[in-house]
Amino acid sequence: MSQEFGHHDKQVYKLVLTGGPCGGKTTGQARLCSFFENLGWKVFRVPECASVLLGGGVKFQDLTQEDCYKFQENLLKVMMQIEETFFDLGHNSTKNCIIICDRGTMDASAYLEAQLWEKMKDENSWNNVELRDIRYNQVIHMVSAAKGAEVFYTTDHAVRAEAPELARRLDDFVAEAWVGHPYYDVIDNSTDFEGKVIRMITAVCDRLGLDLGDRLHLNSKKRKFLVSRIPEMQELCLVSTETDGSQKLELPENRTDVCKLQNNFPSFQDFDVVHDYLATPGHKNQARIRRRGQNGTFTYTHTIRRPKINQQRAEVKMHISSRDYQILLQQRDEKHYTIIKKRRCFLWNNQYFQMDIYKEPCHPRCKGLILLETYTTKTGDDLELPDFLEIEKEVTNNLEYSMYNLSLKEGFYGKVTTKEESLKGKLVNGTSNGETPNVNGNYITGKVNIVMNGDSSSGDTHNGHSCGKVYGESNGIGSGRSEIFVDK
Repeated sequence: MSQEFGHHDKQVYKLVLTGGPCGGKTTGQARLCSFFENLGWKVFRVPECASVLLGGGVKFQDLTQEDCYKFQENLLKVMMQIEETFFDLGHNSTKNCIIICDRGTMDASAYLEAQLWEKMKDENSWNNVELRDIRYNQVIHMVSAAKGAEVFYTTDHAVRAEAPELARRLDDFVAEAWVGHPYYDVIDNSTDFEGKVIRMITAVCDRLGLDLGDRLHLNSKKRKFLVSRIPEMQELCLVSTETDGSQKLELPENRTDVCKLQNNFPSFQDFDVVHDYLATPGHKNQARIRRRGQNGTFTYTHTIRRPKINQQRAEVKMHISSRDYQILLQQRDEKHYTIIKKRRCFLWNNQYFQMDIYKEPCHPRCKGLILLETYTTKTGDDLELPDFLEIEKEVTNNLEYSMYNLSLKEGFYGKVTTKEESLKGKLVNGTSNGETPNVNGNYITGKVNIVMNGDSSSGDTHNGHSCGKVYGESNGIGSGRSEIFVDK
């Protein structure tokens, strides 16, 4: 497709995420943001203007037809002005930039009668070509869960109350509004939600011409490896050529995020990442917040993981403000440590990797911990790993290395090792001598009885994880009840 470049000769990509109610736009926007930030792009997120205005107390049932018309007209004007603000920022970016719009200008036509839409365009000298075809590089329609995934359709949105039948009609209206855009992709509910999100990200990467190997293949699985050592950091960051032809390594002023290492370490992006688990009533939901950024600039994400429905994990990711992050931080679960890590993202042999370097303060089990992750369809030794890293072993299904378990202050039993062992029943309804770290990092040995929550042979899950309730007998020290989750 045609390329658009900003003032610094960097690509500027304007993307619309649209669709009917409960289509996955919020989570999709959050996933896209993280994905492109990991690639080193600047990401701007344009909020859904309708939610902002409706959240101020506007109720359509209280409006006259004339009020509705003026509201939609003003909504569209506000949307366009906010978008222009982000478009200008994108054109001034010193990085490749993607601007993700939560709905776009043509969405307004789905909520107006045809003659009123034509009247509005005439009065404001607007036309479909400019509003639909020229304004955005790509439009992605996320089909409502009310069409083909009804069991997942919910109305627990701050301003969403549409019944499924109305949601289906609105989805049709919005879809028709964008017909004619030269780069229009529809992401339906033919796969599970994770597959839907992957297809959405793939559609964007395909339009941009980004080749990321098999990372976005629907059959890709996350593989995780324990790294024992990484190259020395003394040779950071940039190589400059001196007048005598020799090379000198220099640290660019205020730029520690984009670096090159000797010893064959490729270019990478470093991010400061902080995770906190939140207290939730009961054990049906798991919630956590994340702060992620570079050079003092951060994005904030709130993730809620719900119980499985029809063997699908329900996970909602939402970008939140710094203020909301600070409010949610007050709900931090005191049974968990804060997880602090440096996340290093890089491409090697056309394979995308993320390496998490755990930082103190942390539980003793996390000191010096380095985990490497990638998504791939390759199994076993077919996956070629970076040769400049010292890989100790693969820990893909090892419960000891799930972030949930790594964050626990106490109650984690190191002898429970893999998802396969628990599902095969090796530790189900039996005993195992386990070492249990207490809150001070000391270890106590006790008798551990594992009771799987659900049918272990079928791999029933709790909260999106394989879950076992653990009861410890430790001579009166550290006795109690905890949970072990497989964090995929």
